[in-house]
Amino acid sequence: MRAMKVKDTDILFVSGLKDSGPEHWMSRWRKQLSTGRRVVQAEWTKPVREDWTRTLAEAVNAAEKPVVIIAHSLGVATAVQGLREFEKPVAGAFFVAPPDVANSAVRPRHLQTFGPYPRDPLPFPSITIASRNDPFCAFETAEDIAAAWGSLFIDAGEAGHLDDAAGYGPWPEGSMAFANFLSRL
Repeated sequence: MRAMKVKDTDILFVSGLKDSGPEHWMSRWRKQLSTGRRVVQAEWTKPVREDWTRTLAEAVNAAEKPVVIIAHSLGVATAVQGLREFEKPVAGAFFVAPPDVANSAVRPRHLQTFGPYPRDPLPFPSITIASRNDPFCAFETAEDIAAAWGSLFIDAGEAGHLDDAAGYGPWPEGSMAFANFLSRL
């Protein structure tokens, strides 16, 4: 079996609340990965779970090649909550900084409409990367969710929300982890 390459896939970038700005690692990677495309949500600041999952499902179902999802923050919840709407299989998912959508203390409150996470094993290989000081999710919670999903869990250390505000614009370590993940699909 040969390793999967970028050209063999439809890579879907699933951003979180307020999208990913031009300096965010997702935006940078999207420019570098030739088959990558952004899943565009109609409303970035007041997400509605059903709308976000339907938009992602439409992108998955329209794909012509095996789908690999790269999701950050609320994009992770969107991907996991939207699984039942996917008509085509997903080859793998690279999840970064999943928010705790079941914690009433996490703000903004409407993140809770995306929870709680299903705890069934995912039907595709995945990696979940989490930070020890993410303001949107306790490290132990992220680790527990990843274990329930059967996702390989990577400890990013003290990395905040793993976004450009936390210093993760280029994020070469993440790019290497993704390349390694893709090569194993």
